Amino acid sequence: MLRVGFEIHQQLDTRKLFCNCSSELCDSYGMSVRRQLRAARSELGEVDRAALQEERRARWYEYQVPPRSACLVELDEEPPHEVNMEAVEIALQVALLLNAQPVDEIHFMRKIVVDGSNTSGFQRTAVVALDGYIDTASGRVGIATVCLEEEAARKVAENAETVTYRLDRLGIPLIEISTTPDITSPGQAREVAQKIGEVLRATGRVKRGIGTIRQDINVSIEGGARVEIKGVQELSLIPKIIEQEVKRQRWLIQVSEELKSRGVAAEELRTEAVEVSGVFTSTRSKLVAGALERGEVVAALRLPGFAGLLGGERGLRLGAELAQHVRIKSGLGGIFHSDELPAYGISREEVEKVRAVLGAGERDAFVLLVGEKSRVQVAAEAVVERARQAIYGVPEETRAALEDGTTRYMRPLPGAARMYPETDIPPVGVSPALLARLKAELPELYEQKVLRFVRSYGLSRELAEQVVRRADAELFEQAVALGAEPKLVASTLTSTLTELRRDGCDVEQLSRERLMEVFSAVAEGRITKESLPEVLQALCSPEVELEQVLEKLGGRVSEEQIAELAREVIASRAELVRERGEAAAKPLMGVMMSRLGGRAEGRVVMRVLTEELRRFLEG
Repeated sequence: MLRVGFEIHQQLDTRKLFCNCSSELCDSYGMSVRRQLRAARSELGEVDRAALQEERRARWYEYQVPPRSACLVELDEEPPHEVNMEAVEIALQVALLLNAQPVDEIHFMRKIVVDGSNTSGFQRTAVVALDGYIDTASGRVGIATVCLEEEAARKVAENAETVTYRLDRLGIPLIEISTTPDITSPGQAREVAQKIGEVLRATGRVKRGIGTIRQDINVSIEGGARVEIKGVQELSLIPKIIEQEVKRQRWLIQVSEELKSRGVAAEELRTEAVEVSGVFTSTRSKLVAGALERGEVVAALRLPGFAGLLGGERGLRLGAELAQHVRIKSGLGGIFHSDELPAYGISREEVEKVRAVLGAGERDAFVLLVGEKSRVQVAAEAVVERARQAIYGVPEETRAALEDGTTRYMRPLPGAARMYPETDIPPVGVSPALLARLKAELPELYEQKVLRFVRSYGLSRELAEQVVRRADAELFEQAVALGAEPKLVASTLTSTLTELRRDGCDVEQLSRERLMEVFSAVAEGRITKESLPEVLQALCSPEVELEQVLEKLGGRVSEEQIAELAREVIASRAELVRERGEAAAKPLMGVMMSRLGGRAEGRVVMRVLTEELRRFLEG
């Protein structure tokens, strides 16, 4: 049986959570600092296993500090300021829209963060509401918690020794919505994520764009284990990732059953790697030869009973699982394993020599590790740890989502030891008066807004859905309020801007202010429907102003000028007109619009042209 739950994270469009810094991302920075982190014991005296794994990597963390978007709070050199009440109120409104029960007091906790993305080594998080729900076509799905927390720093570079973060993102208010594991199919999972996203966007106070909303998916199947898949950003990718994880867990269960049937025991797996550098003194493998020239070593590790289980189809290879653990825990680039050898310049003779050194039989596999001696031993321990897990079945772990729907290992699943109280932030009371005000100010939900746009603005259901889901609905209503035609505004925001982006135009230059200026000119009759795409395309260049574009277009023409042009076009094609009568309007219309260059509305041109055709034919 499949069980799926979500943790959905959405950035809020406000100042930061515990200071007055801007929440805008920056392309540059001022100073930077370097630090190392270590795992600390919780109040229960325990050390979180994920934090301990990260400490063993002994990496440095460099933090870039943009002056406008970071201060001493982000550097952990100053205690947090008062909590951002605007962010608290948005989180409470989201909770109410999700039918959740707000808490009486909001208490912030510290959650240990193991990857250096928080300068303090922990993330501040607070439960805002509990026990909500949303309804789907396949049944009700519970909302376990709605939390408010601070966003992590933004990773800008990484190598084996150092990870570089920029502090512009650290501290942005983040809503975390956790569902109960009531989701039972990939399709239902997509529906849940979409409905929660619609609730968040309904507030009008969330950030938009890649990276501002992330879905973490918890997946388990019968006989498997809970696996957390982090960083899913594309809604369309959710079903595929779940399907791939189900396939991976079923395969790992089969591997476990096969190992047990072979009688393989965890105690047989030894972490002591055997150096076999001498076997490769004349190797044709460029990677191995280069490592030996740098003074590195080649070591081999026997995996008794694993022969034939390390290879397999893409995405279902135990060898790939071992390699991912090696990369994360030791910093080595990967491994060679016997199921894929000879290959990569390693000969059959070298493979047989390694087998002889290890005393490996036909039922045994082996792994080759290449690198610095100290890293090789850490890598050997990582291989044995993951191989032992393969005997038992599916390990609980955190994995990263990849663009093709597969995943890779990140770290062990964190335990309860990662949470402890925050002593620098006083509790925030949630009064009945505050809740009453927020309930009175609840925004329209997706379905309500779609129906209103159909009813009030004459949009089709499809176009109304596109405006509400994909565009800026508030901008749409502001433009219509100026007098711009609703369908034109809607199609511009949904279709025209998309087409311009596909054509390589930098539509990010079309700010809300610029678009409102354009729609205002449309309402005043200074821009025609036909010339609107050309105007927007020109304004995708930041140095171009609207008045320059309008001057180049030459302004709108009067009906008298259109009529004069129509008489000229009709006279030049008199034979066609006499032959086809009023049916000649269609081919003549193309000539007219081409000559007018978008300076007149098509419906006006057609009306004037038709009138002039009748006069010509009657005369």
